[in-house]
Amino acid sequence: MLGDITLGQYYPGNSFIHGLDPRTKIIVTLLSIVAVFLAQSVAAYAILWAMVFFVIAVSRLPFLLVLRSVKPLLFIIVLTLAMHVLIGQGETVLYQWKFIRVTEEGVAMGVKMSMRLMLLLMFSSVLTFTTSPIVLTDGIESLLRPFRRVGVPAHELAMMMTIALRFIPTLLEETDRIIKAQTSRGADFQSGSLLQRAKNMLPILIPLFISAFRRADELAVAMEARCYHGGEGRTRMHQLAYRRGDVAAFGFAVVLLALLALLRWGPLARL
Repeated sequence: MLGDITLGQYYPGNSFIHGLDPRTKIIVTLLSIVAVFLAQSVAAYAILWAMVFFVIAVSRLPFLLVLRSVKPLLFIIVLTLAMHVLIGQGETVLYQWKFIRVTEEGVAMGVKMSMRLMLLLMFSSVLTFTTSPIVLTDGIESLLRPFRRVGVPAHELAMMMTIALRFIPTLLEETDRIIKAQTSRGADFQSGSLLQRAKNMLPILIPLFISAFRRADELAVAMEARCYHGGEGRTRMHQLAYRRGDVAAFGFAVVLLALLALLRWGPLARL
């Protein structure tokens, strides 16, 4: 299960999407998320899935690697589908038994919500897979820089988000190591009631928190030893710059968003 969590991992490559400006990828990802919530019809979801496959193909990412990003939340996705199917409201009844009432509208809503979760995860995973943490920090800081006039600490926020993403794989590796060590000492994390399993998690959580605080303290000491004092006066080895590819990607996302808006509110709403 821990090996299936891909959040924060970077997949090196030289594809077109890898070479895009991080600010472009962040904005396009946000526009894609808005597009997911605009989708209502079958045609709209077909366009979104086609876009997902197209982006994965252009970025040259292994499809199974992106699909793994959905697996950790598979239980939530299935639970969302089941809740809408079993308790969803509607007039067209497909099956009814005692208090269980399955309607066509409930099934449709459950499928839509499940696909939304999957699309959100896959779009977000493509962003982290194709953008290194350092470049992602520069992009977030650049986008937040205009808000510094109202007191928003752009550099500090970008640094915190990047450090959090960077240490997710490290904490997962540490968790796996602790589980194996406790299992070798006779700990049982599979059997027993739900309450007993929760109690059995304490030998994992306590060492994990101690390790996380120790890593945080070591990181703080290392940053102070290198005279880190925030973003004031700092320079970058690679300056961010928009290119023709960034304009094309941004235009593609805007066209997609406009098309989905037409499918929901415009003359294409009947599709």
